Amino acid sequence: MEGRTFHGTPTGHGGMRSPPQARARAVSEDRAKISSCTPQGLLHSHRIFLNFTSHTWFWSLIQNDFKNGNIDLEGCIRLLEKMQINFDEYHLKHIFKKTIDKHSGDIISMDDFRAIYRALVHRPEFEELFKAYSIDGNILPDGQLLKFLAKEQFQTEANETTVLEIILKYEPIDEVRKRRQMSFEGFIRYMNSEECSIFKSQHRSVYQDMTQPLCDYFISSSHNTYLIADQLMGPSHLWGYTSALLKGCRCLEIDCWDGHNNEPIVYHGHTLTSKIPFRSVIHVIEKYAFMSSPYPLVLSLENHCSPKQQEVMAFCLKSILGDKLLSSPLNGEVDITRLPSPEALKFKVLIKNKKVGTLEQSMLRIEEEYGGEAEEVSDSDVPSDDDDAEVLSPGGPRTPSKRKGDRRSSPPPQKKSKVQKTKIALALSDLVVYTKSQKFVGFEHSMQFQKCWENNSIGESRARKLARVSASQFIAHTTRFITRIYPKGSRMKSSNYNPQEFWNIGCQMVALNFQTPGPYMELQDGKFLDNGGCGYVLKPAFLRDRNTTFTPRNVGTHSKPMSLSIRLISGHQLPPSAMSKTNKADPTVQIEIYGVPEDQAKKRSSVIKSNALCPRWNETFSFNIQVPELAMIRFCVEDEVSLVNKDFLGQYTLPVMSLNTGYRNIPLLSKDGTKLESASLFAHVWFY
Repeated sequence: MEGRTFHGTPTGHGGMRSPPQARARAVSEDRAKISSCTPQGLLHSHRIFLNFTSHTWFWSLIQNDFKNGNIDLEGCIRLLEKMQINFDEYHLKHIFKKTIDKHSGDIISMDDFRAIYRALVHRPEFEELFKAYSIDGNILPDGQLLKFLAKEQFQTEANETTVLEIILKYEPIDEVRKRRQMSFEGFIRYMNSEECSIFKSQHRSVYQDMTQPLCDYFISSSHNTYLIADQLMGPSHLWGYTSALLKGCRCLEIDCWDGHNNEPIVYHGHTLTSKIPFRSVIHVIEKYAFMSSPYPLVLSLENHCSPKQQEVMAFCLKSILGDKLLSSPLNGEVDITRLPSPEALKFKVLIKNKKVGTLEQSMLRIEEEYGGEAEEVSDSDVPSDDDDAEVLSPGGPRTPSKRKGDRRSSPPPQKKSKVQKTKIALALSDLVVYTKSQKFVGFEHSMQFQKCWENNSIGESRARKLARVSASQFIAHTTRFITRIYPKGSRMKSSNYNPQEFWNIGCQMVALNFQTPGPYMELQDGKFLDNGGCGYVLKPAFLRDRNTTFTPRNVGTHSKPMSLSIRLISGHQLPPSAMSKTNKADPTVQIEIYGVPEDQAKKRSSVIKSNALCPRWNETFSFNIQVPELAMIRFCVEDEVSLVNKDFLGQYTLPVMSLNTGYRNIPLLSKDGTKLESASLFAHVWFY
C-alpha cells in the first residue's frame, strides 16, 4: 500500500521504512506545526507568509516585461509607468547607470530592477514610521493603523471604517488587503497620497458659507488678462483668458478699443502689444467661464470704445453669453441694500463698467427695448495726480512726472478737481447690475454717497498710502464695498506687487498679472487653493464686521494666536541643479510666513551637499502667528550655487489655516505653477 504509516513512521512502497533524513524532516515539520500554534510561532509563520506574498506580488507584476530576457532603460521606464510610480528621469537615469556599471552592458535583470524600484520607492523615513507601529516589521494590522492615525496624524475622528477605506484604497497586495492589513508597499502609497498632503483634504472642496454678500469674500482677480508677457510689446492672446479661468480666476480684465469694420478689439492701448477681437474673447469666456468654478464671473471692462462700438460689445455679450449673462437684478429687486451672494449668482457673468442712471431706469429701458443711444457720465472730484494711472500717449505709456522738492516737508498746493466726461452706450450701461465702476474719491465720500452695488478700483501706490495712514477707514470701506486693487502703470514688465498687504485690509479683488511667475503669484495661487479652488474665499469675521476695530498693526483680541512647529525631515527626487551634469543639487529649504506685519518671518534649513534624490534634514522650525486666519506659509527649495547665489528648484504655498497636522508630504511646484510630479518634501507639522 502506498503512503501508509506504521507506528507513526511514514513508509514507502511495501511498508519499507523511509531513510533517516526524511524522518528527521518529517519530525521537524510536525514540530513546526505544533510551534505555529504559539503566538511566537504564529508571528513567525505570518512573517514568512508576508515575505512570500510580497515577493510573489512583485515578481507577478514585472515577470511579463522580462519574458524576453533583460530590459534596457526604456523598458525600465515603461515598467515603472505601468506600476504607476512617479519618477524624475534624471534620478532614474543616474540610478540605472550606477546599476549597469556593476556589470557590462546596458541592460538589467529582474533583481537589478527590484533594486532600482527600492531606491526610488522604499524611503527609510517611511520605513522607520512603519516599523514603529508594525507588530513584526512586515505588516500593519488595522488596529495599529488606527493608532498611527490617531497618535501621529492627529485624526481623532478616525475609526475602523476609516482604516478599512485606507487599506482597500492603497494596499496593492490582494492577500494582505483581504486580511484587512497593510504592507509596507501599501503604507508607502498611503504616505505619498493626497490624504497625507500638508494641505487639508476638507479644503479641497467648497466648505465655506457661500450665502454671504459678495463683498464678504476675497475674489481671485487678474489684471491685463489678455497679456501673456509684458505690457509694452508683449503678445495679447486668448490663452490669457483660458488659463486664468482654468485656475479658477473670477474677475477678468478686458481693455476694449475701437477696431476696424466696427469690431472692438482688446489690447493694451497705445502700445505695441498685439490685438485680439473682443468677440473672440467673449467666445472663449463663454466656453471656459464655469469649467473650474460655478460661482459668478466678473468681467471688468476698461472701456475706451466709441458709443457705436460699445453697442457692438453689448450685442456680443448678450448674443454669445446668453442666459449666463446677468442683465437684470435677481427677482427684479431694484432697491438693493445688500449685495447678493456667490451662491445666488451661481453660473452668472457680471459686467463691471460705468453705468448711466439707476437700476430702475435700466429696467424700464430693457422692458421697452430702448437702448440705441449714449449718455455722458462724469467722474467729478477726481484728483488729477493719481500716481497709479498710466498716462497713455502715441509714444507709449509713461508715468506722471513727480513734483520737484520734498513732498513730505511741504504739502503740495490743493489741485483743482478735474471733471472727466465719458460717453456710455445705454445698451452696454444697462448690462451693469451689481458691479458698477465708481471712481474712488475718499472714504468719507463713499460712506456718505456710495451704494453697495458700486465698487472702486484703486492703484497699488495710492492704496498702499491709504492703508498706511487710514487703515481703520480702509477696512470699514471694504466691509461695505467691493474694492479692486491694480498694479501701478510703471510696471512695464508686468511685475507684481505683494497682494498680502491688501488682503490684510479686506480688499476683495487684488488683481495680479497672472502671466508673471514669482513669489507674489505663488501667494495668489496658494490663497485660492482654499475653499475648493472656487475663486471665492470667505474673509475672516473681523474683516466682515462693519464695527470692527481690527487693523494689521493693531490685531487686538480679534484672532487666537497660533504656535506652529514644523520638523523638516527630508526631500525626495528634488529637481537636479541646472549646474549638475547628473542628478545632483545642494538643496536648502526656506520656510516663509506672510501675514500681518507682526507675523512676517523667514527661516532657512542647512544645505545638504550633492543630494537631490533623498536629502535628510531633521530640523525643527517654530513660528508664533498672531493672525493665522490671514497668514500664508511658503516652502521654497533652492540649490545653493554659492554663498550668495541660490537657484529656485520648487515651492509650495498654502494658507496656514489649511495646514494638516502630523507626518505630511509637501508637493512641489515649478516656477510656472505646474506640479513636479515626483518631487516632494516630508515634514511633521504640529500647532496649538
